[in-house]
Amino acid sequence: MGRRRGRRGAMGKAPAGRKQQEEEEGKGRGASGLLGGEEEEAEEEEGEGASSSSPLPPPPPPPPRLPCPVAMWDLAQCDRRRCTGRRLARKGLVRTLRLGQRFGGLVLSPLATRCVSPADRQVVAQNGVAVIDCSWAKLEETPFHKMRGSHPRQLPYLVAANPVNYGRPYKLSCVEAFAATFCIVGLSDIATTLLKKFKWGMVFLDLNRDLLEKYAACSGEDEVLRVEREFLATAPEEDGTDPFDVDSGKEFCNLNRPAGG
Repeated sequence: MGRRRGRRGAMGKAPAGRKQQEEEEGKGRGASGLLGGEEEEAEEEEGEGASSSSPLPPPPPPPPRLPCPVAMWDLAQCDRRRCTGRRLARKGLVRTLRLGQRFGGLVLSPLATRCVSPADRQVVAQNGVAVIDCSWAKLEETPFHKMRGSHPRQLPYLVAANPVNYGRPYKLSCVEAFAATFCIVGLSDIATTLLKKFKWGMVFLDLNRDLLEKYAACSGEDEVLRVEREFLATAPEEDGTDPFDVDSGKEFCNLNRPAGG
């Protein structure tokens, strides 16, 4: 009996080697099942993410290709947040020139002795326009001798529409100077393209429409200067008196009340 119990015990109890082998196989099956489950879950998560994610927005359109070069010398004298030339450069519409780098087209410069006119159309169409991006308050510090071109020009009388110098004659921003030149030489489409990059840009054309049309109708520089002189002769003069200066010796009415009230 004792032997039978021993045999039964031996038969009921698996050998140590076999038991160890079965445990290792079980662990292996458990490990492979766990990895497989993780892989399946990962695949499901990837599938869910791919299906639930919204499509990527289309890339921004490239900047319009201008038919002629547009460039500037940037002297970093202006407020970066308000500099129209830098904004156009960031949008890929204006090329920045180095000091000492010569420009082959028309260059707008305060030191120029000639005026922009429709006679400059071929120069602008072939070689473009460049401006000097500097502060009006720092003209004496500006190294104009390092920014030269084959065709230096000045603009005739025009009024600024930019928020910094609104209503002031000649105090144009870079984009206004570009636009004025293109309008005068008969390339107004380019002027509109540049001005539309600014909320106030088209106001410049509204303020100066009559003059720009008269300048563009001229045959050359002499006629442009004649139109400018005639306009200045008939334009009302501004005495520069502050209406709120009580010590000026002049009488002013209250614009908030009707006359005689």
